[in-house]
Amino acid sequence: MIGKINSIETMGLVDGPGVRFVVFMQGCPLRCKFCHNPETWNLNGKAQDYTPQQLIKKILSYKPYFKHNGGVTFSGGEPLMQKEFLLECLKLCKENDINTCLDTAGSIPDCKDILKYTDLVILDIKGTNKKNYKEMTGASINTSLEFLNLCQEMNKKLWIRVVIVPGVNDTEEYVKELINFIKPLRKIEKIEFLPYHTLGVHKYEDLGITYKLNGVPDMDKEKCKKLENMLKEGLNN
Repeated sequence: MIGKINSIETMGLVDGPGVRFVVFMQGCPLRCKFCHNPETWNLNGKAQDYTPQQLIKKILSYKPYFKHNGGVTFSGGEPLMQKEFLLECLKLCKENDINTCLDTAGSIPDCKDILKYTDLVILDIKGTNKKNYKEMTGASINTSLEFLNLCQEMNKKLWIRVVIVPGVNDTEEYVKELINFIKPLRKIEKIEFLPYHTLGVHKYEDLGITYKLNGVPDMDKEKCKKLENMLKEGLNN
C-alpha cells in the first residue's frame, strides 16, 4: 500500500497539542477560495510515496522530541482522500502509543474506522449552510455535516478552525451564524479564527489556476481576533 505525501513538518507547534509530527497528505475534493496550498489538490500531483511502514519508521525517529505531550497530525490537502493508507498509519501510531490528530474538513464519507484511531479532530468549518459552504468550496455541505455528526456520536474531541476572509465572512452576521452552528456541539476544546492571507497566491500562477480571490487583501488580524472573541462570548451566553 502506497500513500502520497506532499510534505512533512517534523516539529509542528500549532496543529494539535504539544510538538507534532505533521503529515501533509496529497489530494483534496474541495476547491476553497482561500486555499493557499493548491499544489495538494490533485491526488496524482507531485508528492513522495510512502508505505505505512516507512512513514511510521520516520515518525518513530522523532518520538523522543514529541514524546507523550505531542504526537502525529495528519493534514492535507484532505487526508481522508487516502483513507486506506491513513487507517493503516493511524493503527501503527496507536500500536506505538502515539497520540493521533486528524486535520480535516470532513469532506469524505464513511470515516468511522478512521475515527476509532483518532484522538483529536481539528475540523475546518467552511460554511454554516448549503449556500455559503457551496460558495466557499464548490461542494455540498452534506458530507461535512455527516462527518461532524459522526464525531459527536463517537464522542471525539474537537478543535474548530474558521478562516476569516475580508468581504466574504468577516461580519458579525456570520459570527452569529457560527454561534448557532457550534453551540449544540460537545467536546470542543479549542476554537480559532485564522486570518486569510495572500502568501500562496503565486502558487496559482505557477500552476496556471485562476485565483478566485484576486485583489482581496490580507485579513486584519485585530478585527479577526475581535470577531473570534465575539464568537466565544456568544457561545458562553
